[in-house]
Amino acid sequence: MKKEFDCVEMKRKAQEEIYEEIKDLSLEEEIKYFNEAGERFWREIEAMREKKKKVQKKKASGTKASKKISAKSSLKSGKS
Repeated sequence: MKKEFDCVEMKRKAQEEIYEEIKDLSLEEEIKYFNEAGERFWREIEAMREKKKKVQKKKASGTKASKKISAKSSLKSGKS
């Protein structure tokens, strides 16, 4: 059976890429590298959270609009 996603392979590849980027850095440069990477990570997380909020808000307003239309239709047809 062929795996569609190999987590261990992905982890190893990421580690290799990071190693290549930091192998010649001093300790101070390495610390700076990881601090900046952490900051980028949290900015990406926050951006994803904001995007999710917008999608949820859009879905919620679409549901409210559907309910209003449904309620108006019920009033017009005499249903309650």
